[in-house]
Amino acid sequence: MTVRFASPVLGVVVLAIAGGLAFAQATRPAASTGEDAAQFWSVQPVQRPVPPSVGKTAWVRNPIDAFVLAKLEEKGLSPAPEADRRTLIRRLYFDLLGLPPAPRDVSAFVADPSPDAYEKLVDRLLASPHYGEHWARHWLDVAHYADTHGFERDQRRDHAWPYRDYVIWALNSDERYDQFLREQIAGDVLTPNDPDAIIATGFLAAGPWDFVGNVEAQGDALHRAARAGDLDDMVTQVITSIVGLTINCARCHNHKLDPIAQRDYYRLVSVFAGVHRGDRDADTAEIVRHDQRKKDLEQQIHALTRGIDFLAATPVSLADIVAGGDGHGAAPRGRGLDITTGKLTPGQVAIVEHAPVNKLVKPESAYIDSISIPDGGPSGSTPAPISSTGLTATVPHTSGLTWDLIQPGPVQKQDASKLGDVDYAAPGHTMIGLHANKLITFDLAAIRAANPAFPAFRFHAVAGYGGLGKGSADFQVLIDGKLRSSAQAITHDRGGVDINVPIQPTDRFLSLIATDGGDTIAYDQVFFGDPQLVPDSAAAPLNAAQKAQIAQMRAEREAAEKSLKSLPKPTRVYAITSEKPLETHVLKRGDPESPEEAVTPGTIAWVASLSSDLGTDATPEGGRRAALARWITDERNPLTRRVIVNRLWHYHFGQGIVTTPSDFGHGGDRPSHPELLDWLADELLRRDWSLKSMHRLILTSSTYRQSSASNPAAVAIDAQDRLVWRVKPHRLEAETMRDAILAVSGSLDETAGGPGYTDFQYEEAYAPIYRYTTAAAEQPATWRRSVYRFVVRSTPQQFLTTLDCPNPSNLTPARIATTTSLQSLALLNDDFVLVQARRFADRVRRETGEADTDAQIQRAFQLAFGRAPAAEESRESVELIAKSNLFYLCRMLLNANEFAYVD
Repeated sequence: MTVRFASPVLGVVVLAIAGGLAFAQATRPAASTGEDAAQFWSVQPVQRPVPPSVGKTAWVRNPIDAFVLAKLEEKGLSPAPEADRRTLIRRLYFDLLGLPPAPRDVSAFVADPSPDAYEKLVDRLLASPHYGEHWARHWLDVAHYADTHGFERDQRRDHAWPYRDYVIWALNSDERYDQFLREQIAGDVLTPNDPDAIIATGFLAAGPWDFVGNVEAQGDALHRAARAGDLDDMVTQVITSIVGLTINCARCHNHKLDPIAQRDYYRLVSVFAGVHRGDRDADTAEIVRHDQRKKDLEQQIHALTRGIDFLAATPVSLADIVAGGDGHGAAPRGRGLDITTGKLTPGQVAIVEHAPVNKLVKPESAYIDSISIPDGGPSGSTPAPISSTGLTATVPHTSGLTWDLIQPGPVQKQDASKLGDVDYAAPGHTMIGLHANKLITFDLAAIRAANPAFPAFRFHAVAGYGGLGKGSADFQVLIDGKLRSSAQAITHDRGGVDINVPIQPTDRFLSLIATDGGDTIAYDQVFFGDPQLVPDSAAAPLNAAQKAQIAQMRAEREAAEKSLKSLPKPTRVYAITSEKPLETHVLKRGDPESPEEAVTPGTIAWVASLSSDLGTDATPEGGRRAALARWITDERNPLTRRVIVNRLWHYHFGQGIVTTPSDFGHGGDRPSHPELLDWLADELLRRDWSLKSMHRLILTSSTYRQSSASNPAAVAIDAQDRLVWRVKPHRLEAETMRDAILAVSGSLDETAGGPGYTDFQYEEAYAPIYRYTTAAAEQPATWRRSVYRFVVRSTPQQFLTTLDCPNPSNLTPARIATTTSLQSLALLNDDFVLVQARRFADRVRRETGEADTDAQIQRAFQLAFGRAPAAEESRESVELIAKSNLFYLCRMLLNANEFAYVD
């Protein structure tokens, strides 16, 4: 077959002009009355029919063929011939993996003489991880999954992707379909310790959510309206996607076509009445492991830091001790000491009226002897206790309100911590803030014992006024109750006071005291910037062994810090959260402001084979969903299995046995092969709900292996191919087209899972802005499979949307396939296609050489179509390359119908 260098649009136009297109309007019977509604086909129990007898028995490979052939023979039709092997491998690859076969795979399959070569190929493709990536896209369509909320506040859902990965994993591992459904409806209830089951409930939260209506709107009525819409989305998604009934038609009144009462709809609303959407932890055990690993690394880093400090005699930070550390950086910034209890507190400050004076409190820290609010008496001559050992000192008299915190940082909002260009509250510095009437005493003996490298040391700090305005404050530094340094009337414009107090080996206590300076301003404070115990210069120099040990410990600390920085955060998922359900009422005409009768949890009474009761008002929220999950997956439910086997048929043949895959009611189509549908539904149960087994059954049938050859006689009888007298050609879906282009150009990044790639620039705003970036520049980070794209609801991706990628705000049971001039222009001129066409050409040159034009043409055709070029195609390709270059040939191949369509 000669390839015409034309877009799919032009190819279809030529076909329409040359041979005409036959259209048939599907007819639907009028809605049944209540008399025969109970006998409607879709709600009848699934029966296993006996495969019919047929004349052309040699064509029958399995019962599917018998059912199909019997219908063809009734109409006097015959199936199309079997497709050639190149067509079959290309069809299988795109159907199962959504990717083109590599030339070597095509050659190997075509040349394989074994009688089961085809079956082995099917098994190999079903075992490929790419299978789940492709078929997950089908499920995400009916789940209307996206990574943003939608509506006018289309905010990001950065933790939605674990649900997408769950779907891929479940399909690749061939999880039982009934289990797959139960997990998505009530996994957090049925198996609460299974993180996959919790992630699976992202199904209920996958749809759009009105942030404004649910959160920002003013007025209860607006909230109730938004909540009603949210619950409608959950009910509709579950029922439409799984059991194929248009339940939302009963939101405002009894269903006009099916015997579904409005009461049934609101009984289902009651099932989800306690369900909300939001981020949640997926795995409590993972959180425990993460926290323990984080704690272990932090302890390792601190132990190494202490070891280095001990060997190198690094200064001890008194601010770190105040915050609960040991002086070597173990404590977080901002914590302090409660003056009344000695316990660590957050960085918040409170005022204490008439705090007790001369009250010594022993903190939990081993390095702080006591803290207190001293009072030296009326004249300041009465010794005040400053240590739990009975040590006293004369402290100036102060009065007024007091603050209950000593902390390594500012102690109130109206504070200052700067001297010149140095901000002692900023990272890289430390400080202790003391409000007037505060005293803290450090136990020098305990600090010395923990830092044996200190033969002697001194206290060093810079003191400054910590308040704002014109107030002033005083401070004193005492060693064992004796004044060693002080300053009076420190103000905001005075500058810093250097403190450098030597400490003898026999000294026991270091006390820092702040008073209000005698100006009666009660909000005075003093800060001590970078308060440290600094080793005396008399410390012995390090020897070579100590230096080597320090170097080793620093390397270990660097490695531990790197591990801590790269420690993966526990998995969070945008899924459902649960609360106690409110009472549910039928709403008159669906209006939340017009409640009528109250209802209990339940489901559709039309399905007579099962009870429609799912609980009472007392049934917990999770119990309601669990009951619905069991109702849906009960073997006696006639809809669930019929719907899923029909979806499989739909995706393999382009249309289902029922062409309305999400409507099995009176408003939907009737099955073309009702006996085959029931046989498949029963077979799913016999095969333990295995979807892969059902795939294999369908793909190994003679029905699936037919060619796409047309037959005028068959067209006249069955233009829509409802009887499956051939396999109709179909155009690649938008994401598959993009992935195929990446695969052929050699650019496809097969990295699986994790957060989706973003091909846009994000701007946070009231209504977030998503600006898609041009693909003209190299963007390897976006060359992953399209299923891993970060999907935005409000701002569609232009290239994919042009190729009929559906709106993720809507449930999409069957994608439309339009033919427009924009598609032709996009496939010719979109930046993405141009970039990949150049990379395609580069790949061909790299694999064949720069000078061998014939080899380049051969390789390009093999990569694009899985075959060698015909003689005429070779001649035309040589002329095109000579006139332009290889890029233009590769560009045309990516635009050919043979690339865009699968036979």
